[in-house]
Amino acid sequence: MSRKPVIIDTDPGIDDAVALAIALFAEELDVRLITTVGGNVGIEHTTDNALKLVSFFGKRVPVAAGAAEPLVRELVDASNVHGASGMEGWEFDEPDRTLLLEKNAVDAMRDVLLASEEPVTIVALAPLTNVALTLKAYPEVKSHIERIVLMGGTAARGNKGVLSEFNVATDPEAAAVVFSSGVPITMAGLDVGWAAMLRPEDSERIRDESPAGEMFYALFNHYRGGSLRTGLKMYDAHAMAVLLCPEMYELVDTYVGIELAGSMTAGCTLVDLKGYLGKPANATVCMGIDADRFRSWMVERLAQCK
Repeated sequence: MSRKPVIIDTDPGIDDAVALAIALFAEELDVRLITTVGGNVGIEHTTDNALKLVSFFGKRVPVAAGAAEPLVRELVDASNVHGASGMEGWEFDEPDRTLLLEKNAVDAMRDVLLASEEPVTIVALAPLTNVALTLKAYPEVKSHIERIVLMGGTAARGNKGVLSEFNVATDPEAAAVVFSSGVPITMAGLDVGWAAMLRPEDSERIRDESPAGEMFYALFNHYRGGSLRTGLKMYDAHAMAVLLCPEMYELVDTYVGIELAGSMTAGCTLVDLKGYLGKPANATVCMGIDADRFRSWMVERLAQCK
């Protein structure tokens, strides 16, 4: 089986840890690079967390640190959700720091993209700062990108603003660059994360059936994206799920605009399902999900993390 080459841009983050685990053990994927960005927590923590996860799972995937801040705005992180370090609840061993590249994320992304004999998929689980900088600094990479699959945005309400999702609202200018780039985009938004929460019994199955389950369950105890009692929002896992199992989703090709100027709506993703804006589709958007199938799929994927 031919393995799909991917770059993962991330800001771990507890739900990022779940998504990374799924990707690192997916037989369908060849993870060639992990890049980090300031988002859920600061860049020092997100980079350290990525190294800890790669080392914990015994993988040899290079990691490159990227942008510490959004393009033009001040970083307001989500440590209130993920804890001060981003992955509170588990004491990881000291990671293998030889995996950390000296070059920055943008240059590392460029090198991997241009060196690949086949187009590479970028899976973006974080604010889109690194991806936007790469597209702007090295526009020649666009023809080497098969698709950008991202967790971000929403066709409904928000979790950072009234109508804005955290990843896009943290750096809306970067999101605007990405969505206007002409590169194919698949968007798994906040709303599918709400529609397919991890139930308490699912978390218990992960704890009991996954070799890494004890670690995940410890992180879940400290994750404030829901609770072990009421259910957990596993947003970033949806980017991996729509890449690996798109038939679980209702997918709609449509235009997505990024609001930059609104005094109360900056960072809003305008998912123009009715064609009001008269613009051609620039994204494939997840508008529905088979929630039961997703939960089973995720538990099964995490059980393979060994």
